[in-house]
Amino acid sequence: MRGLYTILLLIGSNAFMTLAWYGHLKFRDYKIFESKGLMFFIMISWLIAFFEYCLQVPANRIGHESSGGPFSLMQLKIMQEVISLLVFVVFSMIMFKEETIKWNHIAAIICIIAAVYFVFKK
Repeated sequence: MRGLYTILLLIGSNAFMTLAWYGHLKFRDYKIFESKGLMFFIMISWLIAFFEYCLQVPANRIGHESSGGPFSLMQLKIMQEVISLLVFVVFSMIMFKEETIKWNHIAAIICIIAAVYFVFKK
């Protein structure tokens, strides 16, 4: 169960991270935000990132071997990168409909997923 909790927390964490990192690019399309400056968006991103950390830290603590979890540090990191990429793809398809996924993007995703295979291989 610790592995499942870790993965679910990482998905939630990466949803907040992606929103903090890239959401402001879409926020400016809304009238309420059009007059806001860079510092405003930095502060909003930091606020959103707070919730990312509220999920990321427990995910790593629950999932790491030193806390009784099933994952090594390297496995946690590679897994987090794949989850981050998958969350980003879903986010960009929903929020930025003008962005398209091309063959080279898919090839890059496959390479990163292959990294998961290798990091979990004994």
